[in-house]
Amino acid sequence: MQTLALAPWLVATPSLGAAILLLAGRRTDRWGHWVGVLASAATFVVGLVMLLDMFGMAPEERVAHHTVGTWVDAGALHVDLGFQIDPLSMTFVMLVTFVGTLIHVYSVAYMSHDLDRRRFFAYLNLFVAAMLLLVLADSYLVLFVGWEGVGLASFLLIGFWDHERVNAVAGKKAFVMNRVGDMGLLVAMMLMLATFGAVDFETVIGASAQGAPGASQAVMIAIGLMLLLAACGKSAQFPLQAWLGDAMAGPTPVSALIHAATMVTAGVYLLVRSGPVLEAAPDAQLVVAIVGAVTLLFGAIVGCAKDDIKKTLAASTMSQIGYMMLAAGLGPVGYAFAIFHLITHGFFKAGLFLGAGSVMHAMGDTVDMRRFGGLARLLPVTTITMGLGWLAILGVPPFSGFYSKDKIIEAAFMGEGWRPWVFGFAALLGAGITAYYMSRLFFMTFAGRRRWASDGPDAPHPHEAPALMVWPMIVLAVGSAGLGFALNVGDGFVHWLEPVVGHTEHHEPVLPVWLLIALTLVLVVLGAALAFRQYAMSAVPTTPPHAHALVRAARVDLHQDDVNEALVMRPGQYLTRALVYSDRTAVDAGWLGLAGGIGRFGDRLRRLQSGYVRQYAAQTLGGLAVIAVVVWLLSGQVG
Repeated sequence: MQTLALAPWLVATPSLGAAILLLAGRRTDRWGHWVGVLASAATFVVGLVMLLDMFGMAPEERVAHHTVGTWVDAGALHVDLGFQIDPLSMTFVMLVTFVGTLIHVYSVAYMSHDLDRRRFFAYLNLFVAAMLLLVLADSYLVLFVGWEGVGLASFLLIGFWDHERVNAVAGKKAFVMNRVGDMGLLVAMMLMLATFGAVDFETVIGASAQGAPGASQAVMIAIGLMLLLAACGKSAQFPLQAWLGDAMAGPTPVSALIHAATMVTAGVYLLVRSGPVLEAAPDAQLVVAIVGAVTLLFGAIVGCAKDDIKKTLAASTMSQIGYMMLAAGLGPVGYAFAIFHLITHGFFKAGLFLGAGSVMHAMGDTVDMRRFGGLARLLPVTTITMGLGWLAILGVPPFSGFYSKDKIIEAAFMGEGWRPWVFGFAALLGAGITAYYMSRLFFMTFAGRRRWASDGPDAPHPHEAPALMVWPMIVLAVGSAGLGFALNVGDGFVHWLEPVVGHTEHHEPVLPVWLLIALTLVLVVLGAALAFRQYAMSAVPTTPPHAHALVRAARVDLHQDDVNEALVMRPGQYLTRALVYSDRTAVDAGWLGLAGGIGRFGDRLRRLQSGYVRQYAAQTLGGLAVIAVVVWLLSGQVG
């Protein structure tokens, strides 16, 4: 591969952009944002050159390694700072850099009035660099550096406006919950090192593909479950999903880049990359599928009751990542479809988030959809671009979601026993609910009567966004409309990934494919029609204040924070307080008591050394008297 030496520049270019913007400080405020855009765009160009080079190679030659140098050399452990260039990593490179560059351009206008715009772009570049390191790494240890890097950048961007407490708390919540998942990846690497003596992909995945010789089934299950824990934290999957809705406190471009197209997909990447490890532990792989099915329904239900446009999209992201996790848990039959949906989702969800930002721009940063309505006439470009993303996520043919999400539904109905029926109908039900809540969002925002005041000092004056915001939305909308069809021609994308994920096994689903497509479309139409009736035809389409228990629960994210507080936070607080009390009353009291006893003994002993000669003489005389008595007693016993 002639362009292999360019691989380090994929990480170095945005890293250099972030360094310039952070170290040069206020001197770059006037033009620093363009440095951020240029760094991201240059990275895309480098990635495109490498991709075109890879296209010219035979499929079996498309996996290559580039070693920069030795990183860790300690005893039996040897880890290189290296990159793995293959169809999977290059797919992510193109997604991150292309969508990322569009979001950088959008952010120039969106953040134009922010005094810290230069710092914002530095953090965006830092995130892109960390994400690229994550997907290009050739070992779990190098991947972990990128993994932590995107966690840091996410924390900095979610809490970017940290002068408001809610934003700072949201950033902290995301950071802490991701650290829980990160422990899973650390433990997984420890088990790999103990089992295989290495943490590089070639050794670990190669040994797992051969049946993990020398590794017990229990160890492989443990590794698989720890990788899943890591993925749940980063990809906001059950039970570590509570941070994603709060993360919408960050600027909208952050939501589009990190929480739609890139960081939240890192968990899916990790599991697909580790496919042979999961296949060596079928029980762990089954848990992956179960978690995906639970999360796709969880996020869909939550999305039905949210009135915040960004939080509705966040719940949708959680649900769509659940589809990808379900596909990853289905094994070789689902790996390629998971990544296929990941790519199409990256386009239409990023477009939807940027569209939400355009609506907020027009409505004075309002996010409450109950105060929208009738915006289609005033925001025609935003309406069309979001409309294409809406149709794509619904899976309406011929838009992108039809080709990617329906493939996952079809794969979910494959297999034997109870699995195809449970996973298949969960995926079908999720499609119907998705159609309802996404149609609800679209109709509440653009259809019906306007529900905002047109006069008064604080009245919004809806208008289309500037060109730098509009054109990225248009490009993403085009991808939302046609990317799925383009990638699906001749199963091109599935064949593209075969050098990494292997041949996608095809089995006949338990229901005919035509029937599954028909059922999916019927549910989509029913969900959209119900939302149209409730929110486009109604004069005042608001969520009723006195709803049934499920709606009330969905409004508070199905009480996920309450559950986390009851199961983790409160017991942790009680345990901490108990340990502090024990430390004070037992450990500290014991050692302080011993120290006090020694001190008191010393005080008494010191009194024997008073410095008075007559006291010493009396002590000597007393000692002689005691000795004399003892000698007399002993002599009497001898006699």
